[in-house]
Amino acid sequence: MDILTNRFKAGLNEGHRQIGLWCSLASSISTEVVAGSGFDWLLLDMEHSANDLRDIYAQIQVMTEGTASAVVRVPSDEPITIKRILDTGVQSLMIPNIDDADQACRAVAATRYAPRGIRGFSQAPRAARFGRIPDYHARCEAEICVVVQIESRRALDNLEEIAAVEGVDGIFIGPGDLSTSLGYLGQQNHPDVVQVVEDAISRIRTTGKPAGILTANEELAHRYIAAME
Repeated sequence: MDILTNRFKAGLNEGHRQIGLWCSLASSISTEVVAGSGFDWLLLDMEHSANDLRDIYAQIQVMTEGTASAVVRVPSDEPITIKRILDTGVQSLMIPNIDDADQACRAVAATRYAPRGIRGFSQAPRAARFGRIPDYHARCEAEICVVVQIESRRALDNLEEIAAVEGVDGIFIGPGDLSTSLGYLGQQNHPDVVQVVEDAISRIRTTGKPAGILTANEELAHRYIAAME
């Protein structure tokens, strides 16, 4: 067996627009339904939903016949959680609340084996197809995708330094926490917040890294997509 190509990471590297859907129901049935519905990726959320490790495991299993790639948002940059999610075979992670380059470096290190990082070694996890990919540990890094979320004033101040961290594959703006940090609690669509977001998208693009964001507002979705192109 061979390591699966990470289609989501490849799309980011090639500059392709990729539309995703948030999955927060902790249900393998609902995830299986939407996995074949035409989205490029599904965000399996562990930060603000009831999803735990077993839920994620079941959902990535049912996604194998769908068209969407799995991206798991872990609860934090805590290395043990990241290690366990990677061992399930998840290749793309979204890591929330990254405020500076040092934190981004620690998050990336949690996804790399020594000497490049601190990911714990397991001989035959699901990621290595239970030992059927003998060179998994030497080659997996190339297919692991790390997307960090910027969600605060401090993160905005450090945006370019965060983007410059080796191993950060994309920057995702978290408009809920960001708007709160800016003093607009629950007002993600406020004109001042939208202006800050568009400026952040422009800055991310200047770094050469792909930018992402979520919104439930169709008009804003089109506006943000246009800003990324």
